[in-house]
Amino acid sequence: METAGDSTLVVFAILFLAECRSAPLPCGETVGRLQAEIRDLVGVINDQHHYIQGLHLSQAQKLPQIPQTHLQTGDQYQDCSEIFKDGNTASGLYVIRPDASPHHFLVFCDMSDGGGWTVFQRRKDGTESFDRAWVEYKHGFGDSLVDGEFWMGNDPLHYLTSQGNYDLKINLEDFDGNQRYAKYNNFKVDDEKDQYQLHLGEYHGNAGDALPEAHPPPSKQWESPDAGHHGVKFSTYDHSNQEDEDKCLRHEMSGWWFSKCESGNLNGHYYNGPYQAIMDDGVVWYTWHGWWYSIKSVVMMIRASDFHPSGSDVEQTRSPDKINHLKGFPQLG
Repeated sequence: METAGDSTLVVFAILFLAECRSAPLPCGETVGRLQAEIRDLVGVINDQHHYIQGLHLSQAQKLPQIPQTHLQTGDQYQDCSEIFKDGNTASGLYVIRPDASPHHFLVFCDMSDGGGWTVFQRRKDGTESFDRAWVEYKHGFGDSLVDGEFWMGNDPLHYLTSQGNYDLKINLEDFDGNQRYAKYNNFKVDDEKDQYQLHLGEYHGNAGDALPEAHPPPSKQWESPDAGHHGVKFSTYDHSNQEDEDKCLRHEMSGWWFSKCESGNLNGHYYNGPYQAIMDDGVVWYTWHGWWYSIKSVVMMIRASDFHPSGSDVEQTRSPDKINHLKGFPQLG
């Protein structure tokens, strides 16, 4: 979509061009540069317009598959944790509405590993390109309806993580069938104004910590993760957030929280094998397989920190206004 900054620049350029044409020998070099910038801006606006049209069409095609009961207003589930607590224990698609979200949206709930996980990223076979623009990462892309590859969207991710404390779990699998995981507490994503900055708490797991700059060092783990001292901003090829990221973004082929060029990048280019990458632009988690190994499959998901997994001895509490809401309603997927 066209921003106010884009409109201002276009108007300024048009006025400048008109003035230059009336001059004896108009600033030819500047005119050429401004004309090129206008063409680039028009191209970006057209790309974003086509993307939004495609998004509307995609959502319209999904609506007939969603029973109307799921779209009613009023109290709604805020995440997959609440859905699981209310007796819905089958993995699949559900509709949620986090506290600050202006609308409902579909999410894939993974009810394994204790249940209640909201999945926001899946990579498995390279069918979906993750070399996307800022606006696409903002709203999300891909297909979660048929167990496909997708990115839920940075806006929904912000709405989810701004309503409480969440844990992040990343499941990884290589081409030999070996599996590893990385978990972080205090997972939070800021809003677009703050460039979807990522904050993480303490790490534990067996895949290694490939996002060390997104959380404070162990000596400062007591600090609030949103204190502003630690975090990594999100970047795409058309929206870089660090001066030293430009050279990384030219070959990383994805949107990601680039803390280092050689750091973990789970949205990188998908290779049908571990050693096909000619550079470290694959699906990389360098603390497990290094920089040149492109991982086969990834699932990223979050769950409320105060959620007690299925089978635990701690009683699971539920909000009274969520009881019986959509109860018995079949999940999709």
